[in-house]
Amino acid sequence: MTANALLTVDGLRVGFGKTGFLLTALRDVSFRLEPGKTLALVGESGSGKSVSSLAIMGLLPRNGHVMGGSIQYRRADGSVVDLATTDETTRRRIRGAEIAMIFQEPMSSLNPLFTVGDQIGEMLMLHTDLDAAARRKRVIEMLELVEIPAAATRLDQYPHEMSGGMRQRIMIALALVCKPRLLIADEPTTALDVTVQAQILDLMRRLQKEMGMSILFITHDMGVVAEIADEVAVMYAGAIVENAPALDLFDAPSHPYTQGLLASIPTPGRDGSTRLVPIPGAVPSLAAMPPGCAFAPRCSHATPACEKPVTLTPATPAHKVACWNYQRIREAAHV
Repeated sequence: MTANALLTVDGLRVGFGKTGFLLTALRDVSFRLEPGKTLALVGESGSGKSVSSLAIMGLLPRNGHVMGGSIQYRRADGSVVDLATTDETTRRRIRGAEIAMIFQEPMSSLNPLFTVGDQIGEMLMLHTDLDAAARRKRVIEMLELVEIPAAATRLDQYPHEMSGGMRQRIMIALALVCKPRLLIADEPTTALDVTVQAQILDLMRRLQKEMGMSILFITHDMGVVAEIADEVAVMYAGAIVENAPALDLFDAPSHPYTQGLLASIPTPGRDGSTRLVPIPGAVPSLAAMPPGCAFAPRCSHATPACEKPVTLTPATPAHKVACWNYQRIREAAHV
């Protein structure tokens, strides 16, 4: 773990199934998140983004197992905890209080039987010694912070009484009420229309600046990445295939998969006769992973060398890519 990193994931491997027969969902995943920064974890559905976040939170389903690697988290007192191996008591102290998560779909994440005030207040009851009156006051403050109108009234309402955008703001308030040092946001804007999406992103940027927290932002939307990320880790088939500062990645994408993600973004002002360029094929099954590079069957740049295992290699000091042909691809992109 580096001296300043808040979170360092190193060689993380996660499998699903019964002991002795595990399908590997994460393959040697490594990335680092610095204090106050935003790291975007990007990839299409099935690439391993959400599994990575659940492993960090210690919320893998019962058939999910950490098979190797480490998840080093630096606490406020400077001590380092390996979240991959620590005991459940320590995880519960950290989860919610120091590391919080916004889940993908607020309607399925919020309990329909309890008011939003009760659900946010439960976090304070678990992690603070505030009495009921102080908890209620703090909940109202959080609702106002996330720009919920008439907060003192809204906290006594149920999730179904609110719009999708307001429910997402409630999820943000729930995640931030204990002032965590790390926020994991799992596609928090996917189900929202463009206007509300922009409002939520602006809100998250403002709260990050005010609270000084780090954000691990999980998404498949490269447009969102361009708005919010300081650094980007691109995932494919359970592995990181490219990792770079956001500006470098957009300026010189060096993995064919990253280039494919960028080429599939609708561009304002694009000629109506110009078709989007899709990535052919689909993410491989965990039970039938190709040898060597997992992206090779879908890659137009594939060569016989791609049948050999490949690891992240520095293309520049700050830009790493897992591709045998990255030098040729980078040169072609700048022709």
